[in-house]
Amino acid sequence: MIYLTRRERFNAAHRLFRADWSDEMNLKVFGKCSNPNWHGHNYVLFVTVKGEIKPKTGFVVNLKSLSALIKKEAIDKMDHKNLNLEVEFIKGKIASAENIAVAIWGVLEKPIQELGAGLHCVKIVETENNFVEYFGK
Repeated sequence: MIYLTRRERFNAAHRLFRADWSDEMNLKVFGKCSNPNWHGHNYVLFVTVKGEIKPKTGFVVNLKSLSALIKKEAIDKMDHKNLNLEVEFIKGKIASAENIAVAIWGVLEKPIQELGAGLHCVKIVETENNFVEYFGK
């Protein structure tokens, strides 16, 4: 089994909050990340796929195809957007790095299988000090 990782980047705004809580409660739980005027990050996304090397190409998957797929299904939909308001696959969820990773998994898993590989990990780096990794259910 070979693991192959592609890195992509996107910039986006979000707010951590629950609409059913007061601003005071949101501030208590989420801190300054609950700012009603939003805040943003320069995210780094790592998508790791797994599979066997294909004898005809020497690849698990073609990196150009993988990059194009990630951009089409995730990056183009999130880059320079408000994750809470403009990204369909995140709407209705708290836009935490954890939920973003799970949502990206959801939009990438099947198309990556169609490329002939399995999705192994979605890693989101939100800041230089914190990141999340999701390996599926």
